[in-house]
Amino acid sequence: MYTREQVDRRRDEAGFTLIEVIVVVLILGLLASIVVPRIVGRTDTAKRTAATVTIRQLENALKLYRADNGFYPTTDQGLEALVSAPTTSPLPLRYNADGYLDKVPKDPWGNDYIYLSPGIHSRDYDIESYGADGEDGGEGAFADIESWNLE
Repeated sequence: MYTREQVDRRRDEAGFTLIEVIVVVLILGLLASIVVPRIVGRTDTAKRTAATVTIRQLENALKLYRADNGFYPTTDQGLEALVSAPTTSPLPLRYNADGYLDKVPKDPWGNDYIYLSPGIHSRDYDIESYGADGEDGGEGAFADIESWNLE
């Protein structure tokens, strides 16, 4: 077995010293101060890109709907017409039994996409996300993402 002196020495050597802990915390803080601003600044850009991609997917589903039925869903039928067959006029005669989407997506900020058909900016339809503020208009991170202005 171990003598009392050996047990005390092992206990003293078992943990980190206060200086070692402080050095590690300082290094982690330095790394965080370099990395975090780069990651945090990209959140808005990533959400805007996700909204753009989703609008493109909605446009593709709308084109399939039109190819099958000869017209786009009305504003009243909305994007729900891509999930389940509308029950209001005009009724689609060749509606895809599986629908065109599994569910109507929300924008990256948790709001509904705005759908107008016929559109104001496009003869066929307009799709819009109001952006981070959830309100019409805005600039920068609060700017709307609009199907007629996608790059």
